Amino acid sequence: MDTLPEQDAAPNPRQQAILRLVAEQGFATIEALARRFGISAQTARRDIIQLSQAGLLQRFHGGAGPVGAVRLGYAEKRERQPAAKSRIGAALAALLPPRQSLFLDVGTTVEAAAMALAGRGGDRIFTNSMVAALAFARTEHPAVHVLPGRLGGGDGSLVGGETAAALANLALDVAVIACSGFDAAGAPMDFDPEKVAIKRAAMAAARMTVLLCHAEKFGRSALVRVAPAQAFATLICDAPPPEKLGQAFQDAGVVLRLT
Repeated sequence: MDTLPEQDAAPNPRQQAILRLVAEQGFATIEALARRFGISAQTARRDIIQLSQAGLLQRFHGGAGPVGAVRLGYAEKRERQPAAKSRIGAALAALLPPRQSLFLDVGTTVEAAAMALAGRGGDRIFTNSMVAALAFARTEHPAVHVLPGRLGGGDGSLVGGETAAALANLALDVAVIACSGFDAAGAPMDFDPEKVAIKRAAMAAARMTVLLCHAEKFGRSALVRVAPAQAFATLICDAPPPEKLGQAFQDAGVVLRLT
C-alpha cells in the first residue's frame, strides 16, 4: 500500500540523509534512493511518504522534491501569461539571424516562440514538441523535423533514447530551451528527468543555447537542474529577475533580454 499513518518520531538517519540529498540535488527519484541506500523501492517510497506527511519534503510521482516546488498542469500553463509569452517569442525571432538550424524545446513559452518563428520562415526546425511543430503547418515550405520518441505527456512531448540519439547526430545553431524554475545559483530546473535529458542532448548538439521564461518562473523551484547558468548564452524574459538571481545570471555571463 502507498499510505502510512502519521508519525511523531523524528526522521531516522537514512531519512535525514534523504532530506540532505533532496536539498542538494533539488530532486530524488525512488529508483535513485533505492540504489543509493541499498533498499527496496517500496522502502524508499515509504520514507518519502513519511517525510511528506511530516511536511519535510514534497512528494511527486516517482520521487520527491523540496517543500514548495510547484508543478502546474499543461492546460493551466496554456492559460497563463499568453501576452508575455508572445512577446518572448517575438523577441527570440528578432534576436536570431535568418536561416538558422534550431531545436525547439517543449512548453507553452516555446510554443509561442514557434508561432513567431513560423512567421519569418527560412529556418530549419528540429523539435520534440508536436505542438510546436504544428505552429509551422501553414508556412509555405516548412522545414520542420519532429524528432522520434515516445509520447511524454499531455503537452505533446516526445522523449526517450530515440530522441536523444537523433539529437546526437545533429549540429545545430541554436537550442531554444524552456524551464519550470531556477535554483539559487541561476540554474534552470524542470520536473521531468526524461525531458531534462532531451534538453541536455539538444544543448550538446548546438553552438549556442537560449533560455526562455516568463517572470513567474523566477519564484519557483523544480526537481531537476537542467544545466549550470553559464551554459546559457541568453535569457529572454518579460520582467527582471529578483536581485540575487539577476546577480547569479550576471556572474555566469548570461545576457538578459527583457521584452
